Amino acid sequence: MVVAMASGRVLELWRWPVKSMAGERMRATRLDARGAGGDRTHAVLHQHMGEWKPLTAREAPRLLAWRASYPFTPDAALRPDEPPYAQVAGPDGERTWHWDDPRLRTALADDVGRPVRLHRDVSGIQDLERSVLITVEATRAALAEELGTEIDLRRFRPNLHLELAAPPWAEHGWEGATLRCGGGVVLRLLHPCVRCAIPTRDPSTQAKWPALLRHLAARHDTCFGINARVLQAGRVAIGEPVTVEPPGDVPTDSAPARR
Repeated sequence: MVVAMASGRVLELWRWPVKSMAGERMRATRLDARGAGGDRTHAVLHQHMGEWKPLTAREAPRLLAWRASYPFTPDAALRPDEPPYAQVAGPDGERTWHWDDPRLRTALADDVGRPVRLHRDVSGIQDLERSVLITVEATRAALAEELGTEIDLRRFRPNLHLELAAPPWAEHGWEGATLRCGGGVVLRLLHPCVRCAIPTRDPSTQAKWPALLRHLAARHDTCFGINARVLQAGRVAIGEPVTVEPPGDVPTDSAPARR
């Protein structure tokens, strides 16, 4: 019998249909070898050193004011192998565009102040390909206490946010461990997530808070959360039990999911 390193439940689920835009909170989602279904399958591109590359909130914080969603395939209704085109709401919250609407490119270019292109890739456009980002509530609360102010989880753009019976920051030592979700989903924990400047931007106002990154660098090796890959695909829902098991061979019934 494998003794769990920690156990708990799924507290929040998130997906971010367009890279660096605001995303949507879910009650359930499907995970497969690509990561969370529909997560970061779209990106705004800009020209950088002669190439068209994803534009992020590092270069254009205004992107955070835009919100992307899949309103017609909510929660786990979205199939990871066939995500629909995202719908995008502008900063005023009143105007919306379908991803393939040519007027969206014009509106984005005007708002961020540079020429852009729109790109879609159903295999995912994560910085770490085929990955899921996991954060832990005890760590978020500990960081808030260290800094003396509330911390909005959206700054860190996770997919799974867990409540675990483990000390804050413990997940940073779980490289190679296995995370099992109650519905049969199995993930391999990879390594702590080294943060860039994006979490320093307020998700609602885009105001910069450089002290956040300086604190993470001084106290926590600039890390918050842990990256993971899906070994066994399936459905995950809010409130489901989860366990973290020590590093080791994954049983054959949890073989890597096939794309």
